[in-house]
Amino acid sequence: MRISVFGCGYLGAVHAAAMAELGHDVIGIDVDADKVRALTRGVAPFHEPGLTELLERGLTRGLLAFDTRPWVAQGATVHFVCVGTPQRADGSVDLRYVDDAFDAVLDIVRPGDVVVGKSTVPVGTAARLAIEVEAHGASLVWNPEFLREGFAVRDTLEPDRLVYGARAGDDAVAVLDVLYASILERGTPRIVTDWPTAELVKVAANSFLATKISFINAMAEVAEAVGADVTTLADAIGHDPRIGRRFLNAGIGFGGGCLPKDIRGFVVRAEELGVGESVAFLKEVDAINLRRRDRVVSLVKEALGGDVTGRSIAVLGLAFKPDSDDVRDSPALDIADRLRVAGARVRATDPAALETARRRHPEIDYRATVVDACGGVEAVVLATEWAAYRALDPTALRRIVVGRTTREGRPDPVIVDGRNVLDHEAWRAAGWRVMALGRPSDPVRVSTPALAR
Repeated sequence: MRISVFGCGYLGAVHAAAMAELGHDVIGIDVDADKVRALTRGVAPFHEPGLTELLERGLTRGLLAFDTRPWVAQGATVHFVCVGTPQRADGSVDLRYVDDAFDAVLDIVRPGDVVVGKSTVPVGTAARLAIEVEAHGASLVWNPEFLREGFAVRDTLEPDRLVYGARAGDDAVAVLDVLYASILERGTPRIVTDWPTAELVKVAANSFLATKISFINAMAEVAEAVGADVTTLADAIGHDPRIGRRFLNAGIGFGGGCLPKDIRGFVVRAEELGVGESVAFLKEVDAINLRRRDRVVSLVKEALGGDVTGRSIAVLGLAFKPDSDDVRDSPALDIADRLRVAGARVRATDPAALETARRRHPEIDYRATVVDACGGVEAVVLATEWAAYRALDPTALRRIVVGRTTREGRPDPVIVDGRNVLDHEAWRAAGWRVMALGRPSDPVRVSTPALAR
């Protein structure tokens, strides 16, 4: 099938490349000329494992192209709208890019075409947009995305479900079945529903996930007050099949371009609909999440005697999650900046997000490697659980931090495990003070053993 994808940011670029991988003839349209030039060369404008290879295959096979001119998409029979829906200052969703993209599609759409919305929008948006789409003789389907950054290619080619929101009896459902035939043949569940339900699926899913994460972080606050261990608590309740262990990892909380934005936008839309009390709990979910960042800064201060002014601190990780360079609403980057504002000399590093972080907070001292970031610091904060950071050798890192000579009378260096992913006993055995959210922290100890040269 010949399809167009309007908007080639994170969602659109992945979707366009994946549709070409399925054998469709795809033209991606975006207003950003630099982005289009990069994609045309097979260069992903953001970090996403597997995307570069997908782009290169699609371009080489002649099934994938990108352009800034909407009319180049004439002749496509299915038009996907994949633009961003940023958050306004009041928490509501900014739909200007969605409206602009639909206007561009309507200039080229023909009777019988199918317009497919994939952007995350407030409930009621599809019904409004359908008026003009149907006036052109086309059909509108809302087909929400469920991409996880770091797994977006797999989530597009091997989704755990497909959701179509369409008018009852619309032939467009059959068109999407043809488009996704190879995915459906593997037994992927397909849910056909109305527009409002399809619009609610994504924000409801993200709200539930955010609630689960904030629940265990709330338990971490209680655990700290009584000296309990939140990781053992999570293990214990996670064995209950009604609860499950996944996403019960206490830490510095969630971030990125979806969960925080979606729950805030959901609250605003529910209030507009007169049912704000139904999702009022999401405000506390958001507040718990943001408190985790404050708590990490407090832990660092506690470890360093109550004041970080002039103290050297390394922050490992800046992206909101591993395998991504996305720093939108990143708790890791926020913590690094809060420590800097508090007077610390912060050195921050990340395998992929240095440049995206630098654009948002150029005043932070960014380092290319863990060695550059950690040499001679007094505390290390593990803020993003990259595999390379989880695998760090505590003995080797202590040599980098403390130096290779004896430091009689110097307190042990501090590691703040912001993600609760390290083997704390192994780090303590290597001479570290270990602090973490929701777990008993180490008291200050004075280190006397010499470090071997």
